[in-house]
Amino acid sequence: MKDLLAALTALALSLLLTAALIPLLKRVGARQNILSYVTAHRDKQGTPTMGGIAFFLAASLAALLFARRDKPFFVALAMGAAYLFVGFLDDLLKSLRGKNLGLRAYQKLLFQLAVALLAGIYCCREGLTVLRIPYTTFSADIGWWMLPLSVLVFLATTNAVNLTDGLDGLAGSVAAVSLLFLGLLIRLQGGEGTLAFALAGALAGFLVFNVNRASLFMGDTGSLSLGGFLAALALLSGNALVLPLVGVPFVLSCITVIMQVIYYKAKGKRIFLMAPIHHHFQMKGYTEAKIAYGYALLSAAAGATLLLPFLS
Repeated sequence: MKDLLAALTALALSLLLTAALIPLLKRVGARQNILSYVTAHRDKQGTPTMGGIAFFLAASLAALLFARRDKPFFVALAMGAAYLFVGFLDDLLKSLRGKNLGLRAYQKLLFQLAVALLAGIYCCREGLTVLRIPYTTFSADIGWWMLPLSVLVFLATTNAVNLTDGLDGLAGSVAAVSLLFLGLLIRLQGGEGTLAFALAGALAGFLVFNVNRASLFMGDTGSLSLGGFLAALALLSGNALVLPLVGVPFVLSCITVIMQVIYYKAKGKRIFLMAPIHHHFQMKGYTEAKIAYGYALLSAAAGATLLLPFLS
């Protein structure tokens, strides 16, 4: 019951906070600058960004009201806040400069690496080193191997969500579904999933303003924060191996970019019209709404399979 209350509270708060944030962001000039070569998105130039602030606050407040406020909860909250901070700095610099150039890639990477190392050290020191095997009842204590795994999971997840945030409602809808099924899985395992449900509810409220045509973007403020939350919740619950499954659209974004770069350097040709692959689908004529729906459906199907062992 408390998970449902957390989700509904976060939903209501997100609707209110997002509606209030849009005019404020317009007044301070926090607007998105569209890259010149993304011609299909020219009409989105100047759309307010940094919307991730709204769903972060909504989810955090709701979770503080209903979640078990133990040490892992506050660590997960801190991880999400840390990545929100670096995303906010990136968005702020882009806005101040009036072009799509915020923090340098190495600056963001160093910050992400530092946070990931801290998360890994915490897991190792607190004995949170058990790794569950998806679709089975098996688990293994990997000890200090959790440290490099933490770095891999945080860097991969935050950048994968960031890459997927390229169409209206895409990253938000996939993240909402991923968090919903991750929360259900954690609950079925006997853990605390309230923060995941609160985030899913907050994203549902945010998507009212973010689906095509979006009146507000989440920005790196939102996408990096979501990646941080997903990584933290998965690691702290022992479900790091679940992330590529419940977040399979995020994996597709990373893989297709890597494939495109490698093939272009080797052959001088492109595999996709544009990478990540959601831009390829858009250039093929699919609407942003259809792509976002398809991605969310794919994530839901993958997430549902993870629950099957508990329902038989």
